[in-house]
Amino acid sequence: MPGLKKILSGVLTYRATVKKELVKQFERVRDNPAPTAVFFTCMDSRLLPTRFTQAQVGDMFVVRNAGNIIPNAVNYGSFGYEVSVTTEPAALEMAVKRGGIKHVIVCGHSDCKAMNTLYGLHTCPDTFTPDSPMDLWLRRHGYSSLQKLTERLNASEPLLLKFIPNNPDFAFESLIDPDNKIAVVDKLSQINTLQQLENIASHAVLKDFLSRRQVALHAMWFDIYTGDVYLFSRRMKQFVRIDEKTVGELVAEVSDEDSKDDMKWLETLKA
Repeated sequence: MPGLKKILSGVLTYRATVKKELVKQFERVRDNPAPTAVFFTCMDSRLLPTRFTQAQVGDMFVVRNAGNIIPNAVNYGSFGYEVSVTTEPAALEMAVKRGGIKHVIVCGHSDCKAMNTLYGLHTCPDTFTPDSPMDLWLRRHGYSSLQKLTERLNASEPLLLKFIPNNPDFAFESLIDPDNKIAVVDKLSQINTLQQLENIASHAVLKDFLSRRQVALHAMWFDIYTGDVYLFSRRMKQFVRIDEKTVGELVAEVSDEDSKDDMKWLETLKA
């Protein structure tokens, strides 16, 4: 079992190198962890969110599944009002309602195998397997993303896709790949990532927190091949690469006007 051998070898390396420092971090946050975000992302083995965010012990909750999907609340029960008992809404409640988290982040990525499969089911329906949990998961929860992809591909010019249209306080529009630089499945991946913000907003457990502006929803996207990380800008209506030139404007967009810490950090960037 070479796979297990590699993992066990990694544990030994961990013990000899970073364990001592991590234990110190565990001790600092053991009784009073203060995570600031819950991070939903894909289970793809190439995606290492704590690496590209440089998150440390206790910084954020991380929830992973196939396709970074948070099922829409209306997908539950015969009439669409049964409370969801799946991992993703439970994680939202634990993080936001019980943990006081202020930021919910959904992060998709390029060359997503789940999105490749979803697009394959769309273009070749005969490949659907009725007893496949993966196919059923994607077909049930990926339909809205496919609808928006079809809108985008059928448009003769750049099209603004609408998200969360039934809630004017949180509705936003997006230009997906206006210069047509990325593959169709990557367009689907970006659409799917934004669709999850709409799905998150559908859950009653977050209704009061959203209406009181006590939690913010964000979308990120990771390019597997370049290592670049993108944040969706509602103001610019598209995913924007996070770098030294854009980070100040991106932080200013999502920060509260009276957030002194954010304003102080922005000043250090300008210095």
